Amino acid sequence: MSKPITGPMTLDRVDPELRVALAKLPNVPIRAAWFRALAPLLMKLRKAPATAGVSLEVRKAAPGCRIYRPSTVRSTGALLWIHGGGYVIGSAAVDDALCGQVAAELGITVVSAEYRLAPRHRYPAALNDCHAVWRWMLAEASGFAIDPRRIAIGGMSAGGGLAAALVQRVCDEDGPEPAAQWLMAPMLDDRTAAHRNLDALAHPVWDNDLNRFGWSSYLGREPGAVEVSSHASPARHEDLSGLPPAWIGVGAIELFHDEDVAYAQRLEAAGVPAALEVVPGAPHGFEAWGRGTEVTTRYLAKSIAWLGGHVG
Repeated sequence: MSKPITGPMTLDRVDPELRVALAKLPNVPIRAAWFRALAPLLMKLRKAPATAGVSLEVRKAAPGCRIYRPSTVRSTGALLWIHGGGYVIGSAAVDDALCGQVAAELGITVVSAEYRLAPRHRYPAALNDCHAVWRWMLAEASGFAIDPRRIAIGGMSAGGGLAAALVQRVCDEDGPEPAAQWLMAPMLDDRTAAHRNLDALAHPVWDNDLNRFGWSSYLGREPGAVEVSSHASPARHEDLSGLPPAWIGVGAIELFHDEDVAYAQRLEAAGVPAALEVVPGAPHGFEAWGRGTEVTTRYLAKSIAWLGGHVG
């Protein structure tokens, strides 16, 4: 079990530059069913940010996904990306900027998966949807000039947890394995939510109360139960040997810090190269809502450079 975080969580622990961006975030009522029902409609009204030199294709037929293709292709590699949202909100469109950036800078095709959300659709619905996108990418690889052996799987937050679980599942199957796993603040371990002493720490953006709501919605039971599948909570997977190289980035003051560091250490102990980047003063999700700040720009540049070394 990951070690609980201790110590007060106060605003002065947040990086000063991120503090400004954090103050602008709206208070999103994730627990409210009306908001979760309304959120997809709001996303449809949102204009997708364009990335110069990158085309966007929206695939509505199953498996649903968004496809970002650079005008100048520099590699036969690709990225299967999975969005976050605590397993209960979000869509592939929320990461248009990041996916477009990766496609442009590395010259690779990026495919961002759509998946069904909890609590209406519990495990393994989301993982099955992401797996279907993986299988579709393999089947269509030649049409996109993609080498099936050079596809990385990545994601942020709950998407990072799904990415880690998908990597484990794919590596248990016959066929091409992922070239790398690219995990940003991955939501890996339901047992963190069972640490009730974390509730009082008030982690910005995503606290343990929300964490418990996300996990219980996804699992259909209270987190921390003995029976939870390791493909639902990938930190529970006992044998990590043979998995592809991993990048794990996490903020130093966020809820997932301890479980992410522990997973990186377990990967290394199992013989899997794991690049761990801990960002001082960074709360959860700064990769998305902190875009444009120097700390986020540096972090993304380092992260994308790592990814390029494996698929670019």
